[in-house]
Amino acid sequence: MTTQGLLPDTEIAALAEAGAIAARDPIEDDQLQPASLDLRLGKTAWRVRASFLAGHGVPVAERLKLFEMHQIDLTPGAVLEKGCVYLVELQERLALPEDVSAVANAKSSTGRLDLLTRAITDGGAEFDRIAPGYTGPLYAEICPRSFSVLVRPGMRLNQIRFRRGRAALSDEELAALHARERLVDGEAVIAEGLGFSVDLRPTEGTLAGYRARPHAGLIDLDRIGHYEIADFWEEVHARDGRIVLDPGAFYILVSREAVHIPPDYAAEMAPYLAMVGEFRVHYAGFFDPGFGHAAAGGAGARGVLEVRCHEAPFVLEHGQIVGRLIYERMAGRPKRLYGAGLASNYQGQGLKLSKHFRMPPA
Repeated sequence: MTTQGLLPDTEIAALAEAGAIAARDPIEDDQLQPASLDLRLGKTAWRVRASFLAGHGVPVAERLKLFEMHQIDLTPGAVLEKGCVYLVELQERLALPEDVSAVANAKSSTGRLDLLTRAITDGGAEFDRIAPGYTGPLYAEICPRSFSVLVRPGMRLNQIRFRRGRAALSDEELAALHARERLVDGEAVIAEGLGFSVDLRPTEGTLAGYRARPHAGLIDLDRIGHYEIADFWEEVHARDGRIVLDPGAFYILVSREAVHIPPDYAAEMAPYLAMVGEFRVHYAGFFDPGFGHAAAGGAGARGVLEVRCHEAPFVLEHGQIVGRLIYERMAGRPKRLYGAGLASNYQGQGLKLSKHFRMPPA
């Protein structure tokens, strides 16, 4: 009997061996993460008038004829400008088995740059969701929201997971897992996932987060640890356990809770409830098996929150629940866990910007 759940790295590699995942250039070993595959930009981007989905039975190429403004060769490097929408064909394409679906999401560093990146497919009626048995190309819709970025072919802005059957845990299953593994320090708020809250009472000082500067310069996504924080971000200080979010502004904050993802599970960040306030947690990235597992002696790692305020200024309070973690079971234990022999930039993290910035010593 085939095990249901998210496919681990070994099964993803087997899909590639069998031709269910193919690519223009050979798939590289470091594209394989514990429960996902990094996707690479191809050579061509299109500037489009607006975001779109292909729709049932319609190829993306047909929709491009309606919305394309101009074509861009990414080979020498190209600037994707803030506030514009682009479509890039990815190097990878799929021929999924009938019992395997997929879901894509932005990588952590992509989300921390407020770089909206979503996968679309031929005939797709949803972003980032890929139906069982899908055969065809993959595209990334990219919309820089806070900073213009310089991209090249082969860059990895989003990633994809593969799922066989049911994977998400019910609240009862999640409560039982927490009782065995202690998924979060403190009280576990379980309601359609594991709730997490915002930390606005730092243990040292008053620095609670960062706010993107509205007129910052260009970020070359190949430059790691290169940029000065102050050129792109304003510090956000919370002296009384609260901050006021400004409409349209983008913030990097941190969860109050330390999160633990056991080796046989993975998790995805999701919004909480629309009625709790005029803001949205940008849920980029997956939490891989092993996130927080080895950090701090197994005590977990805090989650970075990418927050955007909407129509009205909103007071965000320390300890306010802002999102949920949806835990999913793995179909098998990965060969490697997050942070164990991998280039895991955010294991054991606290408040941390993307890897492109020079962070002060912890």
